[in-house]
Amino acid sequence: MEEYRKLTESEVQQLKEQGCIAECWTDIEVAQDFTPEYVFYTRFYGKVRLGVFEGEFELAGGMKKHAGLYHTTLHNVTVGDGCCIENVKNYIANYHIGNHCFIENVDILLVDGRSTFGNGVEVSVLNETGGREVMMHDRLSAHQAYIMSLYRHRPVLIDRMRAIIGKYAEENASDMGTIGDHVTIVDSGYIKNVKIGDYCKIEGAGRLKNGSLNSNQEDPIHIGYGVICDDFIVCSGSKVEDGTMLTRCFVGQSCHLGHNYSASDSLFFCNCQEENGEACAIFAGPFTVTHHKSTLLIAGMFSFMNAGSGSNQSNHMYKLGPIHQGVMERGAKTTSDSYILWPAKVGAFSLVMGRHVSHSDTSNLPFSYVIEQQNDTYLVPGVNLRSVGTIRDAQKWPRRDKRKDSHKLDHINYNLLSPFTIQKMMKGCKVLKDLRKVSGETSDVYAYQSAKIKNSSLNNGIKFYETGIHKFLGNSIIKRLEEINFKSDEEIRARLLPDTEIGMGEWVDISGLIAPKSEIDRLMNDIEAGVLNGVEQIYERFAEMHRNYYTYEWTWAYDKILSFYHLQPETITAKDVIGIVKQWQEAVVGLDKMVYADAKKEFTLSSMTGFGADGSREEKEQDFEQVRGTFESNPFVTEVLNHIEKKTALGNELIERLSPLCGTPN
Repeated sequence: MEEYRKLTESEVQQLKEQGCIAECWTDIEVAQDFTPEYVFYTRFYGKVRLGVFEGEFELAGGMKKHAGLYHTTLHNVTVGDGCCIENVKNYIANYHIGNHCFIENVDILLVDGRSTFGNGVEVSVLNETGGREVMMHDRLSAHQAYIMSLYRHRPVLIDRMRAIIGKYAEENASDMGTIGDHVTIVDSGYIKNVKIGDYCKIEGAGRLKNGSLNSNQEDPIHIGYGVICDDFIVCSGSKVEDGTMLTRCFVGQSCHLGHNYSASDSLFFCNCQEENGEACAIFAGPFTVTHHKSTLLIAGMFSFMNAGSGSNQSNHMYKLGPIHQGVMERGAKTTSDSYILWPAKVGAFSLVMGRHVSHSDTSNLPFSYVIEQQNDTYLVPGVNLRSVGTIRDAQKWPRRDKRKDSHKLDHINYNLLSPFTIQKMMKGCKVLKDLRKVSGETSDVYAYQSAKIKNSSLNNGIKFYETGIHKFLGNSIIKRLEEINFKSDEEIRARLLPDTEIGMGEWVDISGLIAPKSEIDRLMNDIEAGVLNGVEQIYERFAEMHRNYYTYEWTWAYDKILSFYHLQPETITAKDVIGIVKQWQEAVVGLDKMVYADAKKEFTLSSMTGFGADGSREEKEQDFEQVRGTFESNPFVTEVLNHIEKKTALGNELIERLSPLCGTPN
């Protein structure tokens, strides 16, 4: 701990000669090695502590400035070692400033009274009029916010969560603010009741009021020019820039908000990228992306979502106010000029095109196209399973995780196929088969959830879903049996038995974390019972679920393998497993070939329109090749071909290992 001393008479005299004044010189304490050499035209009020002003800051263009205090006013402030504070127009009040900070051309920086620095602020997500408020705090994850906003039918749970967060906010409340080490604040305006973490850089912010910037050395925060934030929390690695305006917003780790983006009462979790448009009362789960000025996201829940230009939703039907909400499950996206009238629910990895006002629920028909045709909503079930765009999205999300902070708040499962999506496909198969049975196989159009499904789309949808189910279940059994040389069917049966009973039943996606619903229920029960009574305990429970995902997944997959392939645990044989693997190979190769064919459309002559300006067809093709490359050399295409080869070999290897137990050649 730093030891401080009083100023000497000669130091006081020197400070006076350098234009400094103090309300009471005896209220100023300094570090043992302090010298007044670099303190000019500074006013001191209240209790002030000063470190040692040694070292220089090298600025852009090669400019250097020595640490010190120049033309500033301090009131109840502690300044660490090696800081440079210059040209503060009004004053800095009630702050502990860390070491090696650079503060220049700031209007005012103060803490006024006791502040929680954004912790405990209520954000009215999904319903603008209230009822689903989420209380922000420094450790908020997408999963905790999901439960707090959607499980309102459990009032005891919500009251306990509010109490836990309220306790955390009170523990972190203070009438003194903190500015961490190596912080830069330049050319900024009004900063009030803001906690600023290590290595944060604030350049040209307009107004920051009642919030926390949870920056750290691993993953600093950047706040840019013209930014206005009121009642906010921004997490490590995030960038809020270029005139962005936020009111009652939580910004998770490694988000990027810029280009005059505007948001109120919204939550943005890790790796969101929001530019140009507007958000109101949205729950933006991980990887929610919007780039366009004409795009409005309102009263919706999203994750792994990309909003096309002009995307819009309505939560107001001019009756009881803006009370309606919508959900787009993970991976759903909108095309340009799409419109959805809430309430509605869009299934996972679906694509929304056109205008939709029928309040449909397609959650049990994932991987679909939701298309407007003559003012009606048409569904094309399962077709997105063969889309090159869907596969590309699934591959790019892990690569686009920009979080460098070793302590990640959100636990993200990137799997395209999981118990969550496969259970939806199984329900989808049943829905489509029941429709066909009730309405007849020869019907031209089937009605489902205020939407329509064409006959060909229904039959193709069943095939797509069954292919996806074969692929997932085959993947699971191959993984379970890898690298083991079995000597009998009994050894296979023993290996197939799950390691835990956890995982049976329904699975849920709670904004990025895929887990058995039984485990989510256990967590909520423990919160209600007081077993979990701190934000870190809740975080650790989510982390445990995420760590054990594949163990829980096998429990679920094993049960579905038995029922889907009509097998019994005590009689399953190597021959049965080989049959499953062969169906898996057919499904994997079949889907990859469809993805390959879909990718090839991007290299047809019609795709070359606009290439080879003013030239012949040959020049058009050459120009296209220079810009886009050839189909055969495209990295994604070669990856698909390698995937076919790799998966075929993987299946053949297991078949070869198990074939001796069948007594027949493979």
